Amino acid sequence: MDQEEHRLGFVALSDGKTFDGWKHPGNWEVKDGAFTRVRGTGQLTYETRTIPDDFELRFDWKVSKGCNSGVYYRPGQVEYQVLDDINSPYGENPRQSAASLFFCMAPSKRATQPVGEWNTARIRCQGTVIEHWLNEQNVLSFDYADPKWAEEIRLLAIRGGDLKGRGGKLLLQDHGEDVAFRNLRLRTISSREVIKADPAFVPMPIPPAALAKEEARVRSILEKK
Repeated sequence: MDQEEHRLGFVALSDGKTFDGWKHPGNWEVKDGAFTRVRGTGQLTYETRTIPDDFELRFDWKVSKGCNSGVYYRPGQVEYQVLDDINSPYGENPRQSAASLFFCMAPSKRATQPVGEWNTARIRCQGTVIEHWLNEQNVLSFDYADPKWAEEIRLLAIRGGDLKGRGGKLLLQDHGEDVAFRNLRLRTISSREVIKADPAFVPMPIPPAALAKEEARVRSILEKK
């Protein structure tokens, strides 16, 4: 953690050596200072505290070939997607690609490092504003109370997500492939600091074939309800 992060009030969530404060069923190990999923199956959950209402989370992530994972930071299906965009079938749909708000909002661009290399990430939330950063680029920035995003919010609600939820635990997903996380640090965003959605933010368009698959999945979800 650098001096600027210390000034902002970031707190490290891991000592890089143990799972102190975390819980998992035995399928994660600490390797070279990183939480590393090495076998199935089970999520890695931060048990020490819940996520503040207004917060910033910074972390690094690295995926194996074809990996699909994510970081859940609010109750329900509110997820920063971690993905190998090239080799995972999810990558064809920007609403499911790396740094997306999964099954809700696509990032403005793709900005991942090659498979096996570390990516840096940030999640910033204040009030109804959500930001996702990838490799020092702000690739997602929107206010979910803005009516222009009503269709995206409806899509997440069909999946079971509710952006109004608060008080959830931080969860690192095990979705069947090896993934690693390191340098997790968290701060509460002060009310004196105002984060505004980027008015120029435009999510990547969804290709027709990927959109057709998404619509089929939505129909399947609705039919089961």
